[in-house]
Amino acid sequence: MNDVVKLLDENLRYISHEIIEDTLFIRVASEKLSLTCPSCSITSTKVHSRYERTFHDLPIQGKKVVYVINNRKTFAEQFLFLPYKAKKSTRLEQEIMKIAKNVSLLVAEKILNRGIAKVGKSTICNLLKKNNRN
Repeated sequence: MNDVVKLLDENLRYISHEIIEDTLFIRVASEKLSLTCPSCSITSTKVHSRYERTFHDLPIQGKKVVYVINNRKTFAEQFLFLPYKAKKSTRLEQEIMKIAKNVSLLVAEKILNRGIAKVGKSTICNLLKKNNRN
């Protein structure tokens, strides 16, 4: 079975297989220790999380084939100006806070949407709450 898996990719390692009804499930894992970010071409070895990814392949001996890959998510690069999972830069959040502290939410929303960034009232409220906790 390892030879069949290696036909797909030399970096895949066969783990196990199971036949359920008319389908052959083949479990594989990647042997790559580092991955390159497609955007910036930086190599990363840090594993963020793992998840299973499935895909179908050509049948083998009349059985449908489903590969289950133990896939790794890696971080390629993190930036100081962009907090983890943030949708807005730190500078933009500071500007939103500066405007929102001096006027009402409705006025702040109008000012921000006019020339700075598309921001809703709920986003402004969430930022105010987050910064008041600190």
